[in-house]
Amino acid sequence: MLSRLGLRACEVARLELGDVDWRAGEIIVRGKQDRHERIPLPSDVGDALVDYLRHGRPDRRDPHLFLTARAPFGPLTGGAGAIGMLVRSASERAGLPPVGVHRLRHTVATEVLRAGAPLEEVASLLRHRRHATTVLYAKVDWERLRELARPWPGSP
Repeated sequence: MLSRLGLRACEVARLELGDVDWRAGEIIVRGKQDRHERIPLPSDVGDALVDYLRHGRPDRRDPHLFLTARAPFGPLTGGAGAIGMLVRSASERAGLPPVGVHRLRHTVATEVLRAGAPLEEVASLLRHRRHATTVLYAKVDWERLRELARPWPGSP
């Protein structure tokens, strides 16, 4: 959900079982300032959620979607911090340098831009209210920029 949907760590921590609308193929995201937004749930993300619910999630009556993996089972009380630690730990287990959770959100934005989407689409995906916020996520791809740049007049 972090790397595929560009969700913030706090949004993932707040997800509840009832936020997933399987019939509509949507998920309700509780964003900043208590905003609730419905976003599409891609089939690959839905498949991963089903696998987690069937095989990974402890059998508890807790409404939170993601629970701690060890007893006492319950919501990720550390919220965004707990999810950040999980991401860092997973990246290290995979033999990668430590990855911060927010980097995944930046990666989603960069990949969507590289695929040719306009900045407005990235802003919508990341649920930004201000265009200026989205611009910060638009990392410069210097190689693609060189392809677009025209030579300076009089230069070889």
